[in-house]
Amino acid sequence: MEGAWEIAFVFFQVWLSIVVGLIMLPAMFGVSLGFTDIYIKVLVKTLEWATLRIQRGQKEQAALPSQSANGIIEKDDGSMQEEIGELRRSHPKNLAGGDFTLCDAFYFCKKGIENIVEDQVTQRFTSEELASWNLLTRTNNNFCYISLRLTIIWGLGVFIRYCILLPLRITLAVIGLSWLVIGTILVGLLPSSNVKNWLSDLVHITCYRICARGLSATIRYHNKENRPKKGGICVANHTSPIDIVILANDGCYAMVGQVHGGLMGVLQRSIVRSCPHVWFERSEMKDRHAVAKRLKDHIADKTKLPILIFPEGTCINNTSVMMFKKGSFEIGGTIYPVAIKYDPQFGDAFWNSAKYNMVSYLLRMMTSWAIVCNVWYLPPMTRQDGEDAVQFANRVKSAIAHQGGLVDLSWDGGLKREKVKESLKEEQQKMYSSMIIGSDFNENVNTQQLH
Repeated sequence: MEGAWEIAFVFFQVWLSIVVGLIMLPAMFGVSLGFTDIYIKVLVKTLEWATLRIQRGQKEQAALPSQSANGIIEKDDGSMQEEIGELRRSHPKNLAGGDFTLCDAFYFCKKGIENIVEDQVTQRFTSEELASWNLLTRTNNNFCYISLRLTIIWGLGVFIRYCILLPLRITLAVIGLSWLVIGTILVGLLPSSNVKNWLSDLVHITCYRICARGLSATIRYHNKENRPKKGGICVANHTSPIDIVILANDGCYAMVGQVHGGLMGVLQRSIVRSCPHVWFERSEMKDRHAVAKRLKDHIADKTKLPILIFPEGTCINNTSVMMFKKGSFEIGGTIYPVAIKYDPQFGDAFWNSAKYNMVSYLLRMMTSWAIVCNVWYLPPMTRQDGEDAVQFANRVKSAIAHQGGLVDLSWDGGLKREKVKESLKEEQQKMYSSMIIGSDFNENVNTQQLH
């Protein structure tokens, strides 16, 4: 029995030495020994081979179900006036000032059925479809036997991901989060000074780098000259809770959010000791004026870290950018837009909070191949004369979508949890009535339509 404990202790020492010497220390100094790059290159070659083998197998096995297309149905992009006019082609009448005809109802029936089958909102809260299988069973509903070699590679991948990478990543995550809590508490004991601020930044960025290594993260930062500066607001599209880890690897930010309990609460209470993060009680979050005042006070102090905000308010599946809440664009200050785009070939970074809790999600991340993403820092933007907060938010959102190659959508991401607002329904009613009673339709043609 003693011999078994000695072997286990030696194994633990070797394991800890590898973790500290080859991963943690290089991560703390922002240095890479190249192991991750080699791992990614080997992985890319393996996935390319697997894709070719799958394509060959699909030709050999005609009965193999094919992947469904991204779009289940093909929708018309015309306006309400154009589509109803097409329906009325057998009853040629001027729409403006015309009468209701029964065929008009077919337009609304058609739109309703289209959106029941496939709408622009709910499909943004499901995992992004892949062009080819990445040897993760959970990403291929049509997985079946294709060849012995492919099955062996898949089984070897399961062993590597669960028996080697998972323990390694859990070890790094525990060390990184433990150091974050302990380090921020110790720094918080120091009096306010430049030294305290420097130590706080050092603790934060070091711990986040260790956590990023725990996900085998490969991050490419572009246009670093546009990185957010103190006294500003950094806004980014939101795919995953690890967005914070991705951005904090290249700079420190002040976080904004609601006070939590449990492990998250422990982290919040510890890091706020060393850095002026902005945490709100649940009652305060409902008071927009109180939130705006605290944010204004924060950005007014040019010595404080830039605030990191995700204006979508929920995670979107790495294909689109949805409506930005206007609150962070009303308080003034300089906005630093950031676009984040993950490579789904190596793992699905999207957090479907309606399907997975945080623990299940993190387990999926730690058993994926890797996290590979690009981060673009866009030029700072300020509110223009005559521009309201909504217009400013839409301009920033469009810039982020364009840079990240994402679809720019005007829908509120909160629709995945809430019912459609009555005001959006009324817009459709007003648009149709304007056609019937003869109002100027052109004023309404660009109004947001409900799908």
